[in-house]
Amino acid sequence: MSRWKELPAELSTPVRQLVIRLRRLKDHSGLSLRQLAAKTGYSAKSWERYLGGRSLPPREAVEAMARTAGDDPDRLLALHEVAAEAWSRRTTPEPEAEPERSHGRPLRAAFVAGTVALVVAVAASVVLIVRFTDGGENPAAPSPPPRSASASKRTYECRVERGPDGLWYAGNSRTREAILAYGHAGPEVAEAQCLLLRAGFPPGEIDGIYGPLTQGAVKRIQRREDLVVDGIIGPHTWKALRT
Repeated sequence: MSRWKELPAELSTPVRQLVIRLRRLKDHSGLSLRQLAAKTGYSAKSWERYLGGRSLPPREAVEAMARTAGDDPDRLLALHEVAAEAWSRRTTPEPEAEPERSHGRPLRAAFVAGTVALVVAVAASVVLIVRFTDGGENPAAPSPPPRSASASKRTYECRVERGPDGLWYAGNSRTREAILAYGHAGPEVAEAQCLLLRAGFPPGEIDGIYGPLTQGAVKRIQRREDLVVDGIIGPHTWKALRT
């Protein structure tokens, strides 16, 4: 597995997840940047920027990467769509304020300041309401969309046993490919929690909700297995959990 440079700190979560997924696909393919360029039609320098998080790859490049690495392009394109929206918010400049030219400048300035304060207050109230109803978690970009962590809380059972293939299963899901991150919820998360517990990394309550305790446990097992320590469960982390 390649030793990748650390991604820029200012990258949003959806963009970071997309880049990490592309890095894993390149590692899985075993191709160099030049070989990848030859197979996808995008230059090695372009892929160096895409995989370094310095620019967002176009949709066609993402699809080409998926097909080259033998991955499902639909799931990767869904992740790209969310990342592209986050990237556009990051790169769209704020409109410049029109210069004041009238004698009523103090009055207009006070009016604008009051309007901005009102908008900020309303926005803050909406954020607080959303965080309250969602349990304070920051949902990550789904691929495909999982159930929200705001769904009714339940407790899952861990029926851990080895399957005929020699891998560990806990009775909630048999996936080895699902991408799970902070804010996701459902039986796939419960499966990961059970396997984390079996491996000696307690994730907290087995409730199927990918919260901070589960994320911390994932990072610890990734560190032990010499994986990318990003707190995101993908094929490499599933392999570590099931073997």
